[in-house]
Amino acid sequence: MFQRWENLLFAHWRVEPAAIASKIPRGLTLDLREGAAWVAVTPFVITRLRLRGLPPIPGASRFPELNVRTYVTAGAKPGVWFFSLDAGSRLAVFFARRLYHLPYFSARIAVVERGGAISYRCSRGQAGSGPEFLADYGPVGEPFPAAPGSLEEWLTGRYRLYAQSGGTLYRAEITHEPWALQRARAEIVRNTMPSASGIELPADSPLLHFSRALDVRVGWPEKV
Repeated sequence: MFQRWENLLFAHWRVEPAAIASKIPRGLTLDLREGAAWVAVTPFVITRLRLRGLPPIPGASRFPELNVRTYVTAGAKPGVWFFSLDAGSRLAVFFARRLYHLPYFSARIAVVERGGAISYRCSRGQAGSGPEFLADYGPVGEPFPAAPGSLEEWLTGRYRLYAQSGGTLYRAEITHEPWALQRARAEIVRNTMPSASGIELPADSPLLHFSRALDVRVGWPEKV
């Protein structure tokens, strides 16, 4: 399928591998950078979503989404493992769970853009009682390509996702141009999405990057 990711924030935390190793399924290995694992929270908006050869599906072609993820390998193939994905479209959640075996949840998400800055409010479950991500963020400086071998390239240059269903591992290939990244600023007011998956983030400030837009193609999942 084809989709565009807009106004995306990468908020990355360096974590001890032991803190999340038990949450990675058999068949996958945590991908480490200098002995550390990384957990990311990524709010953004999906637009232009459509299946190959078909027109956009009404009610599921544009919606906000927020991911909690880390990085893994299987058979020397690096990729992304999602602890959770929250989306503002029930229809998209329905199809993503069934077609891609990903842990999607329906959420109430409000996104407001003013002067290039983003106000992002995501809540799952009952208001005030479920996990939330509340933040204001935006870019700083000019876009730049991640340098080969850099931490930025390692964190964002992931062209594969992994998922699991019924004990079976799946992967799907992702195709896109290299990210046009910008430094970012963010005021994260509340972030309990990781803890909803049993992940406690360190108190350190996250590493922040922003991307205005990226066109993406996602292949059909196949068994690993």
